[in-house]
Amino acid sequence: MNPLIHDTNLYDDIPQGQGRPHREMAVYRLLAELGIPYKRMDHEPMATLEACKGVDTILGIHMCKNLFLCNAQKTKFYLLLMPGEKKFKTRELSAQIGSARLSFAPEEFMEEYLHISPGAVSVMGLMNDTGKHVNLLIDGEVLEEEFLGCHPCVNTASLKIRTADIVEKFLPFTGHTYRAVHLTGENDGG
Repeated sequence: MNPLIHDTNLYDDIPQGQGRPHREMAVYRLLAELGIPYKRMDHEPMATLEACKGVDTILGIHMCKNLFLCNAQKTKFYLLLMPGEKKFKTRELSAQIGSARLSFAPEEFMEEYLHISPGAVSVMGLMNDTGKHVNLLIDGEVLEEEFLGCHPCVNTASLKIRTADIVEKFLPFTGHTYRAVHLTGENDGG
């Protein structure tokens, strides 16, 4: 058992009580407002996909990587959702979206645009990107999954949400669209 998981209960309501960050509570309120059901699991802080091992089993999902990227000039920002076990190859993604020299975006842009700290990157952060600074990229394999796993803008809880609800309800509310990408995670010889 993962030592960061003390409670294997799943919840489907807004947590009650004190001590939860505003950014987390805002996610639950928005999901309720949009009529998007979810299962929630609370746990110790989990900042990496490796740390989340066990959460995916309890939630019955495949956890996905959420990578916050930018171009070299830091003028274009991307949130990439891809299968957790797939390797991220910068060159492969750059070729598909026509952006040279992608890299991980600096922390300050993550906080400014998504109101998220490193280790809690999530599609839910798009609710805070009112200026539409971040472009969403979703790997085709993630789109094929019935459910998506993500953090509610903090890394002390994980959510299981229908992928269709993200695409058909959540994204339209935020005003974001997505671009499907097809990553193999393999070297292309260059």
